[in-house]
Amino acid sequence: MDTPAIVPVTAPAPAVTPEQVWDWLGQVPDPEIPVISVVDLGIVRAVVFDAAAGEWVVTITPTYSGCPAMAVIAEDVQAALKAHGLARVRIDSRLSPAWTTDWMSDAGRAALKGYGIAPPVQQVIDISGLANGVGRHAIRAPQVACPHCGSNHTRLTSQFGSTPCKALYQCLDCREPFDYFKCH
Repeated sequence: MDTPAIVPVTAPAPAVTPEQVWDWLGQVPDPEIPVISVVDLGIVRAVVFDAAAGEWVVTITPTYSGCPAMAVIAEDVQAALKAHGLARVRIDSRLSPAWTTDWMSDAGRAALKGYGIAPPVQQVIDISGLANGVGRHAIRAPQVACPHCGSNHTRLTSQFGSTPCKALYQCLDCREPFDYFKCH
């Protein structure tokens, strides 16, 4: 009598949608500012499934070309997706178009403020002054509200804060120093 072959029964893998992958990536914190996700920061630019290669492709753009955190971000993205059962994940790093603070979500800006970092107060491309004509004007620091007390009575103390993408300000009312995430 022949013994029937034992065939393991496996349930089909649940279909994963790009929206689910975006949600999972929304839980991956930025390694330098852990209260904001890499999605809310605007680093994750695209999520697609490459059926021919059988892998998920996540496109990321660094906040600046020399950002030392990009290797950690790529590892964290892969680890997060593998933890959700995605066995094949490829990270595609792109420098162009260059990252801009305009890509930050409103939730990301609110998270920065809640953490004590003033979010960017202007867009990268600000054409509001063009109506006054083109000419040489003094470059002024933007008016930045204090993330601690909300006062607009602040001053720039250094163009460079705790990281190259931030400037250091001080509130003249509550006297607290704070980082400002520079517009770029």
